[in-house]
Amino acid sequence: MRGVAKAASTTTPTLYERYRDRDDILRAVRLQTRSELFAALSRTRSLTQACQRYLEFALEHSHAYEVLFDGFAQPPSLHEPWPSFNLMRLRLAQRLGGAPRKHTRLMLSLWSLMHGTAMLMIRGGVTGPLRTQMIHSCLDAVEAIAAQAARSKGRPYSGPKWPASLILGEADQSKVTDGEIEASVKSSSNSRSGNRSKEKSSVRLHAVRSGE
Repeated sequence: MRGVAKAASTTTPTLYERYRDRDDILRAVRLQTRSELFAALSRTRSLTQACQRYLEFALEHSHAYEVLFDGFAQPPSLHEPWPSFNLMRLRLAQRLGGAPRKHTRLMLSLWSLMHGTAMLMIRGGVTGPLRTQMIHSCLDAVEAIAAQAARSKGRPYSGPKWPASLILGEADQSKVTDGEIEASVKSSSNSRSGNRSKEKSSVRLHAVRSGE
């Protein structure tokens, strides 16, 4: 906490007035990064444009992006808003028809593809022509998957049917195991109330987001 306070040009006591501990800081980073990513994707007009902007954002904010997905399938991250996931799932629904939740499995495959590409470029230090080719090869794959999904409506997926108890991108209602929601709602509710005053904080968490 002392290192974060120093990098943010504030004092450790001031930091503790706003954040309880390291996990609280990481939560604030996740919420801020999700908000900024959603703002970037909201300016796009198609699924392919959204995917390209997603990859660009990941490269432009690589440290914050990596923090965003640490433990994403576990509380508290699982029960936080996922606005970009929902926006892209909505774009799929608009293209393929049906309710957005119907396309969660397909969205998961596209998300895995985009995230894998982003992390390969970030961890691999990819630049120049190779970065350009990796971005566009990912976009081509996304387009091919979406086009194939449009052609194969009604065909069964491999593996088991998507269980009704597996819910992603719906904040407090998200769950990956049966009986999980009840245990998490109270915790999520407490986190929101405890962070209302933090939203107005001028501390930008520079140390965590820049990787210093």
